[in-house]
Parts: sequence; structure tokens; C-alpha cells
Amino acid sequence: MLLLMVSGYALAQSVTLRGAGSTFAAPIYTQWFAEYKKETGVSVDYQAVGSGAGINALKNRTVDFGATDAPLTDSDLKQMPFPVVQIPTLGGAVVMTYNLPGVGSGLRLTPEIIADIYMGKIKKWNDPRILAINFIKNLPDLPIHPVHRSDASGTTYIFTSFLTKAVPEWAKQIGSGKSVSWPVGIGGQGNPGVTANIMRTKGGFGYVELAYAIQNHLPLASVRNAAGNFVTPSVTTTNIAIGQYIGALKKDIRTPTVYAPGVNSYPICGLTYVLIYQHGGSNPGPVTKLFSWAMGEKAQEMGEKLYYAPLPPSLIKLNLAALKTVQGAQVAIGP
Repeated sequence: MLLLMVSGYALAQSVTLRGAGSTFAAPIYTQWFAEYKKETGVSVDYQAVGSGAGINALKNRTVDFGATDAPLTDSDLKQMPFPVVQIPTLGGAVVMTYNLPGVGSGLRLTPEIIADIYMGKIKKWNDPRILAINFIKNLPDLPIHPVHRSDASGTTYIFTSFLTKAVPEWAKQIGSGKSVSWPVGIGGQGNPGVTANIMRTKGGFGYVELAYAIQNHLPLASVRNAAGNFVTPSVTTTNIAIGQYIGALKKDIRTPTVYAPGVNSYPICGLTYVLIYQHGGSNPGPVTKLFSWAMGEKAQEMGEKLYYAPLPPSLIKLNLAALKTVQGAQVAIGP
């Protein structure tokens, strides 16, 4: 019996799962996978290469799972070699941050101002439209240097989905997607690349996942939501926003959660997803066991400590049911 137990643990230690994709989710995935190895001996080699590259890696069958903040569309699904199960793992906020000496968090921005900065129409930090909605009146006479993603990005998908929903002119001229044709700006690879460009550029302005801004001591803008209130990004305001879409998410787990109704909803947020082949994929048992573990209370609390929004119980239940549809699934928790 002892020999069998030792052999079983050695087998678990020998498993290395491979994943690639989202930089948005990389901070929590790094912690999750380290903790999971401690508990089970299973290693996870996760490459934070961006959502687009993660989807391509799964399509090319070079990984056991992909990770994306832009769920696969019906058209995307048809291009995959096997049916794909996509489950959200957590929610998160995309924040507007900036490099303005002497200016901390709390700068107010509207969807229209953000759109016009990225369309090259607002070029200075002391533009009258910015000054008009802010209590901070000493904004510097500095050029705004907008920073965007240079790679196919789920963070860009969330950000441009927000602008598309909130600003008709943006919807007409630019639209939404993992990649768009940016009229102006500096490109950065991944959330780390955008963060680094903002930090090194006086007057820099861009969008990153909340944890990247907090960990790098960058200020956070308050963004006007659909109810007309200026809301600061946080776990609470992200949870409130996602909660507005629970009914729609039960019908289609891919439903965008941007520009949600509600007085306290933060308007630029979304879910981050993992993609697993329903059949035909590699290591389906260990992969489904890993992500059913991620649905547990401990893993979700770890996410909250890193400024991600834990999933509501109704979505966790849907996720566990979806994981069970994977051929060879090993679901670790739940009914």
C-alpha cells in the first residue's frame, strides 16, 4: 500500500501542464499554480504571451489550455480543431492610469474624453474638457502620450468593448477587438509592456489590469459609468458591475460586462477565461482538476487579495458543470 501511495505521488509530481495566454490574469495564475504545485505536486508551465497568442497556441495544440480575456466567438470556435469549453476563472478591472508628476489617483475621465485621447483629438493634459470635470485644476501643460497594446490582447478587447458601447463615434470609426487600428499612441507588449511605457513616459496614459497599476504604484482614474457617476476601480465596484449581468451570463457565458448599469458599477471590467478542448486535448484529467480547484473558496480568495473579483456561486456552478463535459474530466470540488 505504501509503495502504491509513493508511486501515485511520484506520478503527480511528474505531470507538467502547459498553458499560455492572458497577461491580464498572469498575476493570479502565477500564485495559483505555485500553490497548486505545493498541494498536489503538479507543475504548470504558464506563458503570459497575451490572449491572442494563447488562443493560437491552443489551436495549434502546443498547450493543454489557453487563457484569454476575449472569449471565443462562434466564428473562432469553428476554426478550432475540436470543440472548446470556455470557463471564466475570475473578474477583473481594466484601469486608466497615467504618469503626471504631482497628480495622484482620482483624476476624473469620461468615456468620450478617453475615446478622444485615443483618437488624437485631445492632446494636452490641461485640455478644457478634462479641467471642466475635475477638482484638480493644476493639471500640467504636458502632451498626452497614449499607450496601447501592440499584441492581440484580451485587455484591449475589454477596453475597446467599453468604448464601443459607451461612445457611438468610437463604435463607428474604431470598434472593438483583441486588436484594433489605433489612430495614435505607443504600443506595449502585454500588460507589463504597457505599464512600463507609462512609467517611463512623462504624460503617459494607458489601460492595464488593476493589479499591474497597484503593484507599480500607478494612480487610478475614476471613470464615469452608465449611470453618470465617476467610479474608482476596485474589487467591490467590479463585482457590482459583473453582478448586473448574471442573468445574461447564465444564457451565454461570453456576455461582455462593460458599461454596466448601476450607480456603483465600474464601467471597464470583464471576465478572464480558460479554454480547454472538450475532447481531443492533452491531459484533460489534470487540467480539469486544476481548474475545478480554482473554483474553490481558497483559490477565489487568493484572487481577491490580488484585486480580482471572485466569481459568484451561480457562475462557479456553471463552470463545474462545463468542466464535467470534458472527456476524461476529473472535477475536484462541487456537486
